[in-house]
Amino acid sequence: MTSEIQPIELDGRTIGPGHPPYIIGELSANHGGDFDRAERIINEAAAAGADAIKFQLYSPDSITLNSDRPDFMVQSQGLWKGRRLYELYAEAATPIEWFPRLFDATRKAGATPFASVFAPGDIEILENLDAPAYKVASFEAIDHALVEACARTGKPVIISTGLCTFEEIQETVEAFRAAGGKGLALLRCNSAYPAAPEEADLATIPHMAQAFDVPVGYSDHTLTSYQAIAAVALGACIVEKHVIDAREPATADSAFSCLPEQFAELVQGCHAAFAASGKVRYGPTPKETGSLQFRRSLYAVKNIQAGEPFSEDNVRSVRPGCGLPPKHLAQVLRSVATRDIDAGEPISFDLLR
Repeated sequence: MTSEIQPIELDGRTIGPGHPPYIIGELSANHGGDFDRAERIINEAAAAGADAIKFQLYSPDSITLNSDRPDFMVQSQGLWKGRRLYELYAEAATPIEWFPRLFDATRKAGATPFASVFAPGDIEILENLDAPAYKVASFEAIDHALVEACARTGKPVIISTGLCTFEEIQETVEAFRAAGGKGLALLRCNSAYPAAPEEADLATIPHMAQAFDVPVGYSDHTLTSYQAIAAVALGACIVEKHVIDAREPATADSAFSCLPEQFAELVQGCHAAFAASGKVRYGPTPKETGSLQFRRSLYAVKNIQAGEPFSEDNVRSVRPGCGLPPKHLAQVLRSVATRDIDAGEPISFDLLR
């Protein structure tokens, strides 16, 4: 990462290199149309350590067309194969009238609420709720008008980059900055549901940070926590993960969402990875200094008389480390003893002549 990366400030938290990872619990469609369930997921995710809870604000009409044409059917393999887009989004959408209560419940739980937006018109709703940030989903990352509308709010914007080529990310970043945007973060993301761990390509995270000089995180659609934890070790500043309260009743996103106990493990693992990443250091840490005595050094392994030459027969490199470092062996072997030396005595410079 370069020193030019500018952290973002989100609801009093600094997000960027050198700061603890910002963990986002994604509600998505996991409420299943039940507000009480949504509130339960919010509370459980916050209790498990989520810094923020993210929602998705759209209606089926703001995201697709009500059409039976083949274009509007899910053709690819996966959870939603054969579904009509309009019906899928109608089923998964979070009712717009819930948002004031969702934001209140999240703040009451001690987390920060914000949302993904899918059309510029949705932003006004969230501005009225004092949303502290905006998210642009992977499939919308190439929609420059939406990115520019988010940028013009002056709030931090987090953009997922699943499916995006390097050039597409570059164009989106340029559109954000040209619109006067301040405070941008990007998320490495694999937009398969669930995502295959071997396609995570986490090495992209530090490359993106260097290329675009912004904090980079990871939106995790795999079925375990391993990838998210590894992402933090590679410099991810944000981790986003779908959360659900129980496997049943199932929702559109439940198959690749984690349970509260799994989310708690992810949070703990990500913070442990951040702590372990530390800083560039050589030499012993304060807690290692006591182990220095157990390193090898030069000792007399036989009694040596004054004036006797040192040799491989009477001096060896052994533990502990109270004598001269082994790198001085050649010098010792060219010397004679200045006094009688007992077997087991460490060799020091004052014993050499």
